[in-house]
Amino acid sequence: MDDINLHHRFLNWRRRIREREMGEVRPAQERFMRLLKNGDILSYQGNSDEVGCYVAPQPLSKGTCYFEVTIVDTGLRGTIAVGLVPRFYRLDHQPGWLPYSVAYHAVNGKLYNGNPLGQQFGPQCVRGDRIGCGIHSENPAAGITTVFFTKNGREVGSAEVPGTTEGLFPAVGMHSLGEVARVDLQAQWLLEEDESMMMVDSHEDDWGRLFDVRASGTLLEYVGKGKSIMDVGLAQARQPLTTRCHYFEVEIVDAGEKCYIALGLARRDYPKNRHPGWSRGSVAYHADDGKLFHGSGVGDAFGPRCLKGDIMGCGIMFPRDYILDGEADGDDWERLEDQPRQEGIQNVLYLNDEGEEEEEEEEGDMEMERGQEGRKVAVFFTRNGKLMGRREVGVPLGGLYPTVGMLSSGEKVKVDLHPLSG
Repeated sequence: MDDINLHHRFLNWRRRIREREMGEVRPAQERFMRLLKNGDILSYQGNSDEVGCYVAPQPLSKGTCYFEVTIVDTGLRGTIAVGLVPRFYRLDHQPGWLPYSVAYHAVNGKLYNGNPLGQQFGPQCVRGDRIGCGIHSENPAAGITTVFFTKNGREVGSAEVPGTTEGLFPAVGMHSLGEVARVDLQAQWLLEEDESMMMVDSHEDDWGRLFDVRASGTLLEYVGKGKSIMDVGLAQARQPLTTRCHYFEVEIVDAGEKCYIALGLARRDYPKNRHPGWSRGSVAYHADDGKLFHGSGVGDAFGPRCLKGDIMGCGIMFPRDYILDGEADGDDWERLEDQPRQEGIQNVLYLNDEGEEEEEEEEGDMEMERGQEGRKVAVFFTRNGKLMGRREVGVPLGGLYPTVGMLSSGEKVKVDLHPLSG
């Protein structure tokens, strides 16, 4: 009898322990480090050398299969990442860097899928843009989840990610001072057929690089801070000018506060925080003072100032029988994207400061120009259809790309990359 009672006491004790454990299980909690969370607003609180990361309390599921993050402020570098991670993901790493995680990075438009080396995926995202992330489908048997990403409600692309037993949790990463984002874990992404037919083409495919510039149709809008010369907004076309398409135009829709708008040509990997014309491998006509800048921060008197309503044009007078390197090779931007030099980017954008980045770029400029001496073309500029002048320019490897720079609040331009196509 004593043995039976002892056995029952043991069973009761074990049941109480189990009930106590069940009762003390805490509800799922959000996790974050080096970030300040105020309601649905996340702001970076580190020193720009360390990653800050937020992980939501619940994984995406059939009932909640999508969330969105709105970029409120890009801070110093705009290194904001949006994606999905395992429940106990390391908070000192950006989403997408470690296995079983995936993320779309705003600063360079790359997708990081369980690897610190990203792949080109979509356009850059700037202040005001909404980055969405959701689950298309799950295949538990194969252990694969298909994750998709959106920008401003428009799908960018998808990727397959290894699934985990606990699911994939919404995550946001930040890595520079001043970065702020708004998280909406209840967002819904519904793209009806009628709505898709009514969507305006953003023309983002025309642009290889967009930094602090938002493209809406043919309209480019400056969305940077406009507080210093380091706040340049840059838009660079995906394709260089060629003998078949040798001219483009920009109409000033809004001069903004100071009309710091520049139109010109630049090499493909031109520094993102430099107005076209300021650094080697570029030439540009600046609207605010009418000066021509050719690889220097000091401009030459060239033409009249350009104001709201004016149309600025830029083109190349190619010599007869001139053939640009790779002109017949299709999408030049995608071809150059696979060059070994670009693979070295990895996370340099996160680890180097702007000064080091610019210094390295300038050194590359000098090497490039030394290797391209002798290949010259005449670059010309127009204002409202009237020729303003020409400048002889060396052609860098890969060609010269239409480039637009802006630097003051409110600036907007309308771009026509093919005005002579009829």
